[in-house]
Amino acid sequence: MVIGVFVIRCEGCEVGDEPADVGVVLEGVTALEGLGNVANGVALLIGLIYALNLSYPKELRYTFELLQKVFLELDGHKLSTKVQALKTKLFTPH
Repeated sequence: MVIGVFVIRCEGCEVGDEPADVGVVLEGVTALEGLGNVANGVALLIGLIYALNLSYPKELRYTFELLQKVFLELDGHKLSTKVQALKTKLFTPH
């Protein structure tokens, strides 16, 4: 299953230049495009995964879980052990 955000840069662009296109791919199909920036792409990707009740890609499971449950506070009371440990480290004052 292919799920992710794609970024198309124009040839010869500098690092800080806006991308030519940003979009979301769900199960190998371009679901959204013309999103403007990566932040919008990631936010919409997480929203679609949550709304459509899709499974996270296996290799990025903990990344998506952290974004959804810790930073967006959606279903935040049910965390995996790895994400709970990272949340504790991130939010414990040093």
